[in-house]
Amino acid sequence: MKRRLTPTSLVLGVLGGLLLLDLVLPIANLFLHADWRGWMAALAQPGSRDAIGTSLAATAISVSIMTVLGVPLGYVLARAALPFKSLWIGLIFLPMVVPDLAGGILLLQMYGPYGMIGHTLDARNIELTNNLAGIVLAQLFVAAPFVIVSSMVGFAGVDRELEQAAATLGDTRWQIFRDVSLPLAKPSIAAGVTLAMIRALGEFGATLIMAYNPHSLPVYMWVKFESDGLAGAMPTAFCLVMLAAAAVALSLLIGRLGGRTDLVTSLTDLRGISE
Repeated sequence: MKRRLTPTSLVLGVLGGLLLLDLVLPIANLFLHADWRGWMAALAQPGSRDAIGTSLAATAISVSIMTVLGVPLGYVLARAALPFKSLWIGLIFLPMVVPDLAGGILLLQMYGPYGMIGHTLDARNIELTNNLAGIVLAQLFVAAPFVIVSSMVGFAGVDRELEQAAATLGDTRWQIFRDVSLPLAKPSIAAGVTLAMIRALGEFGATLIMAYNPHSLPVYMWVKFESDGLAGAMPTAFCLVMLAAAAVALSLLIGRLGGRTDLVTSLTDLRGISE
């Protein structure tokens, strides 16, 4: 039986459609006015190639770190009876809502030449700003929460009876984590890692403060916009959009292959985790 289009549905559809247009039109306009040959030539220039290489290298490093450290943290927050658990979960969400520039200032205060950690390392000729390490630190700050939260959601969704069954067979806690919990939580973790990769790749504000040089792709786009205007920034913007689209496609593919992986729709599960 077909559902009739009610006036309420029509009004809600129009209102939602206006927001959808605001999200879709800029992307569609990018492709409608694409200068493929000119943009490809611009992206082949040394400055663009260096920025692409820097962003990809920093993103690979930061995503590896946040996965190795964030997944165990997500497991602990999902399963351990920690005091003030809601507080710790809230602190993990905080970098997701703090403005990027403010995050960069906080990082600089900590890791800069005169910061608490940076000053000590600077005395040993170790610098964490204006180099690849600074970009990685900025990306970790803004993107690691996606991995942690997705891991919490994934581990919280694992049937504990399966873990208990493995325990009755003599498996250790590590074996249960490796052979039962982690494989079952993997789809959610993979989706979070993908979202973190997108966020890290597009990180601008904190990176601008922590590591203006070497240029990451977003910083290089800003430099080109300042020097050459909109036309100069378009090739880099196009490159970032394509990289993000590839990551989104990967996330959707993971969703099809692995079942429930939507981090946004899974955030309601955190209420149960934090209790």
